[in-house]
Amino acid sequence: MNSKSKVTVAFLFAFLVLPLWNGFAAAKGSQHPRDRDIPDPDTRAWWHTTEDLSGDSMQGRDTGSKAYQRAADYVAARFKSARLHPAGDDGSYFQTVDMHEVSVLPQGTTFTLVRPGGSETALRFLQQITISPAEGLPRQLESPLTFRGYCGEEAMRDIAGKIVVCFGSQRAGLPNNATRVANARAGHAAGLINVDDPYFDIEPPRWPAAYARSVTLRGSAEPEPTHTLALPLMRLSAEAFASLLAGSGHDPATVLKAGGAKQPLADFEIPARLRLRLQVSAADIHSPNVLAILPGNDPAMRDQYVVVSAHLDGYGFGTAVRGDDLYNGTLDDAAYVALLIQLADDIKAGKLPPPGRGILFAAFTGEEKGLLGSHAFVAHPTVPLSQLAADVNLDQLRPLFPLKILTAEALADTTLGETARRVAGELQIQLRPDSEPERHLLYRADQYPFLVEHVPAISFVFGYDPGTESEQRYREWYRVRYHRPQDDLTQPVDFEAARKFNEFFYRLVHAIAVAPARPEILPTSQFARAH
Repeated sequence: MNSKSKVTVAFLFAFLVLPLWNGFAAAKGSQHPRDRDIPDPDTRAWWHTTEDLSGDSMQGRDTGSKAYQRAADYVAARFKSARLHPAGDDGSYFQTVDMHEVSVLPQGTTFTLVRPGGSETALRFLQQITISPAEGLPRQLESPLTFRGYCGEEAMRDIAGKIVVCFGSQRAGLPNNATRVANARAGHAAGLINVDDPYFDIEPPRWPAAYARSVTLRGSAEPEPTHTLALPLMRLSAEAFASLLAGSGHDPATVLKAGGAKQPLADFEIPARLRLRLQVSAADIHSPNVLAILPGNDPAMRDQYVVVSAHLDGYGFGTAVRGDDLYNGTLDDAAYVALLIQLADDIKAGKLPPPGRGILFAAFTGEEKGLLGSHAFVAHPTVPLSQLAADVNLDQLRPLFPLKILTAEALADTTLGETARRVAGELQIQLRPDSEPERHLLYRADQYPFLVEHVPAISFVFGYDPGTESEQRYREWYRVRYHRPQDDLTQPVDFEAARKFNEFFYRLVHAIAVAPARPEILPTSQFARAH
């Protein structure tokens, strides 16, 4: 067939055959099973992108994986299609982030309780007990166990060579994990076990653990001296605590209840030893941030940028839950990378007004591993930090019930709070400060590195009044879906609530991008520059 004939066939297919096929497909039913639930075209397009990013073919987008790179390539292609300019390294859409990973592998790893008479009880790795991976972990260890309550300084005496068991409280007024670890190190403990607080229902303990893997920015910390072993830091489920205390004369349920109520806890020795056998692997990896710019159209402000950010990474494959081992990460956070793409598409299509300030679109890697992509970006920005006017970060959003309330992180730290209040008010949304500061949500998402570098930033969580059905849906999501395979495309979603939030986001970004006054961090904020 000659080239002219090929062009003719291609023309006929594109303009005659394809429309007929699409019409047939529409008559048979949409390829997107939830389209009938999403009457709004913009929300429907957003969800289609969410499907692309969190379908099984993306394999959960784990940091450093080939699947993550496929997702990054997809986002870069969509940014290019929306006519955004590349803002990564060397004229590309990618900023490479170099990392180092350490994993404790299930194969060859065991945790065994050894009783005085020689009987042994195995603890199930990733189901009942897990450990924080570190390069210098001992490959095997067997030490006596001692319970030291909340593991405050006074309780941590005579612990040398012992594995210290602590009630792992997250409650205000009690020693936090960093304090417990410091006290264990100071007392030359052989290891530390934090036992879950089953009464801390604000954010229930997450079991099974997907895996025991730590990822750090390469070169971000000095390596452990070869002659020094890392302190094994373990976490134990409340269920397995009963096995640990067997024969101690102490009732585990009573101890857990007292700890959950912040009551005094006795110190006592546990008549058992814990034997560890660890299989550890380490490797250097890399994974890209995806960065793009939409230039501003106001000559007075076009050298300033509003950052809109979300994290692209998820957990990939991990421990199976109800037979499913793929952690798709649909609402955490594929849906909100999709919203960045939808914002760009809508501006390109003229559905949203062009911005005065430029917009820097950032899909960050490694958020689930410790905000690695955003930390790397602010440490080595592809746009000078002095030109970043603000960051609006999208994470922790769960459109599960009607949107009437939004919790805002860093609400009182910057002038963005008042801008967000005004925009929310136009949509009959109440904006409230975080009512659960014990969860430290401000420090657990990608807005935090910006604030540390004195760039005004804000993020949002769907809010609710206590005791309402909305709260029940929110708590249920954390129990059943948070960092689990069940955060997938089949889960319940309130698409009207999603539509309303998306509109709020569009309006907020536009308001920041055209405001004559540049956003500022307030002098009363913990993030204000020292004078």
